[in-house]
Amino acid sequence: MKDIELWHGDCLELMKNIPNGSVDAIITDPPYGINYQSNYRKEKYSKIENDNDISWLDDFINECFRVSSKISAHYFFCSHHNIDKFKQAIEKKFKVKNFLIWEKNNTSMGDLKGDFASKVEFVIFATKGRPFIRGKRDPNIFKFKKTGNKLHPTQKPVDLCEYLIGKFSDESYRVLDPFMGSGSTGVSCKNLNRKFIGIELDENYFNIAKKRING
Repeated sequence: MKDIELWHGDCLELMKNIPNGSVDAIITDPPYGINYQSNYRKEKYSKIENDNDISWLDDFINECFRVSSKISAHYFFCSHHNIDKFKQAIEKKFKVKNFLIWEKNNTSMGDLKGDFASKVEFVIFATKGRPFIRGKRDPNIFKFKKTGNKLHPTQKPVDLCEYLIGKFSDESYRVLDPFMGSGSTGVSCKNLNRKFIGIELDENYFNIAKKRING
């Protein structure tokens, strides 16, 4: 396999091409099953594909487990809306070790008069085997500035991805992002000298990611 591979298509189909046990880390931001559509500022993005349900979740986690090496660490971003369902699916195969909390520099919209203002996102941290942390043991709450979602409605910061990747992988490890979006994970892997497989279904976002990673 090449050091950087970018695949356009359905991850449930394309992941079948990844050999058993060949991935050292997964970091991904899958559809949350909430039919999300961003109306951020003046930019109105199209709805995220396959975000109307999570019937694909068990099959996806099974594939993640198959391709994962015997000792590996994985990060699954998720919303509070279905975090329980994501946890239940993930722990059927992996050991769910922690819920990580990313504190952003802004608050979400939501119910302005009937709810607290949310400024966090959640990451389910799960392992196969018992990988060891690199460097110091940090708290499970960390602060990184939001990207502004200029390239994707749920775009993740490169420095956040680099931080997560660096805590449980070394140079030349292979990282997989089955829901690559605009390619932040791939840019992070390139910066950190990790091998990378990125998969994205949406052609527009795939082309954005390809340009960012190969540029």
